[in-house]
Amino acid sequence: MLAMMLCLGGAEAQTIRNANNSTLATIERDGTVRNSNNSTVGKINGNGDIRDSNNRLIGKLDGNTVRNSNNSVLGRIDSDGTVRNSNNSVLGRIDSSGTVRDANNSVMGYAKGVPVKYAAIYFFFNMF
Repeated sequence: MLAMMLCLGGAEAQTIRNANNSTLATIERDGTVRNSNNSTVGKINGNGDIRDSNNRLIGKLDGNTVRNSNNSVLGRIDSDGTVRNSNNSVLGRIDSSGTVRDANNSVMGYAKGVPVKYAAIYFFFNMF
């Protein structure tokens, strides 16, 4: 499943945008995350490791569960795109078109073509 998520389609990076449609970051096919200045801010590896720009482990994507570097559960991503924290409270949702909404249904941004789990890590778990 993770291998399928890493295939973002084509050679181009997928863009994460804020609610005003300004670029916040890009995620490349290999999981490299770059900020709007094109500086590498981290990477989501094929094994689920989430690393910062210095290659330090900052988290883990374990199936649908997001963990911190101490292996504590931060939250999970449901199959319908609902993102929950460790207490099972809804943080928001990412729909099939890539629109990211908070718990109040307000648009936070857009992640069209970005795997839902990657968008959740970016928007809701503040890893990058």
